[in-house]
Amino acid sequence: MRFLNDQKPPYDLTYDDVFMVPSRSAVGSRQGVDLSSHDGTGTTIPLVVANMTAIAGRRMAETVARRGGLVVIPQDIPIDVVADVVGWVKQRHLVLDTPIVLAPHATVADALSLLPKRAHGAGVVVEDGRPIGIVTESDLTGVDRFTQLTEVMSRDLLVLDASIDPREAFNRLDAAHRRIAPAVGADGRLVGILNRKGALRATLYTPATDAQGKLRVAAAVGINGDVAGRAKALLDAGVDTLVVDTAHGHQESMIGALKAVRGVDPKVPVVAGNVVAAEGVRDLVEAGADIIKVGVGPGAMCTTRMMTGVGRPQFSAVLECAAEARKFGKHVWADGGVRHPRDVAMALAAGASNVMIGSWFAGTCESPGDLQHTADGRPYKESFGMASARAVQNRTSEESAYDRARKGLFEEGISTSRMFLDPARPGVEDLIDSIIAGVRSSCTYAGAGSLEEFRERAVIGVQSAAGYAEGKPLHASWQ
Repeated sequence: MRFLNDQKPPYDLTYDDVFMVPSRSAVGSRQGVDLSSHDGTGTTIPLVVANMTAIAGRRMAETVARRGGLVVIPQDIPIDVVADVVGWVKQRHLVLDTPIVLAPHATVADALSLLPKRAHGAGVVVEDGRPIGIVTESDLTGVDRFTQLTEVMSRDLLVLDASIDPREAFNRLDAAHRRIAPAVGADGRLVGILNRKGALRATLYTPATDAQGKLRVAAAVGINGDVAGRAKALLDAGVDTLVVDTAHGHQESMIGALKAVRGVDPKVPVVAGNVVAAEGVRDLVEAGADIIKVGVGPGAMCTTRMMTGVGRPQFSAVLECAAEARKFGKHVWADGGVRHPRDVAMALAAGASNVMIGSWFAGTCESPGDLQHTADGRPYKESFGMASARAVQNRTSEESAYDRARKGLFEEGISTSRMFLDPARPGVEDLIDSIIAGVRSSCTYAGAGSLEEFRERAVIGVQSAAGYAEGKPLHASWQ
């Protein structure tokens, strides 16, 4: 990456402060761009879901890995639960979505409580393991909540073979004018569910898989307590990437924790952070990190900069840290501050191998929280920062009342925030489509066929606030 006219500004920059100049390009198609990362994590799109309790759960992990990204399970989840999540994700199908399974005599209320957990919005009514009907929210609208599903389900099913080619599945669904269909194995038992968008996406994305062809999942460990013991337990559970995580990554406790993790001889990439300067990168690499997590304070739920004045504009932080990491053959993840697809592209241009996303994905069907509605019916989910009072309370639940109260006085971060679901993009896959479309286009504008070429060829300029505002679309007349 280079600055336009080679004029690097004397001050630090956020993503909003920069733009990319188009270059001569021989890349003929956006789909010809290779977005896989070379940082060892196995991602085929450069997206990592942040280890936040309100965002990173098993449904998110399954769905994002199927499209090529990676989800980091938070550090404050009990190890036995993490092991269950990892095992569950590893058993998921690479093409078919996991169905919402309902019994024939379940009620409309039962179905309504489960359907929002999946963006496809459908439940499969199953008897003896075989699909006998499908219900959607439209089938249940205006129906008494105690009505049994056998009275409202659609029995006219298009049933797909679980091994069907995704393109053929799309054609069959399209020809039958069906949005969604259950898929069964050779014995006729339900294996998964597939809709037209899912079939189409299966032809456009490559899942992030391990050496055994199973979906990848990462997990975090903190820097306190039995770090080595938890790291070993996570590795035994089958995690594909270890993230040693704390808000202030450039401290002695982090360096000690990294050395402890290296002591268990992990055969997977080790990520550590967060830092924002070259010195922090050098120290963490020396302590054993393969990937450095960059970002202090840019996240939507984070109040660190306002509380402490500590942090750094994210574009400049990623740019400096990525350059330093490359000297050692290492990589960085850009953690936080992305609110638009352009921001992801700018982080990659600055040198990030992957971009971490948190709150942006909180308002999706796949995030762990329960769907709630405002008084006027607008759907949302609650999100919170991982240093907030709410997170601290969860993390210290086994400590004494005094210690919990003391730690609760010094929280940083928002404890409750409403993340509204976009009616046009309610699922995380919808947001991934938007992000990846933008990143692919950015690469073609730079004449780059891969992320490495994009980092090398991107030409970045600095703009005023008016310049940034000029680039925003207008959804209504300005007159």
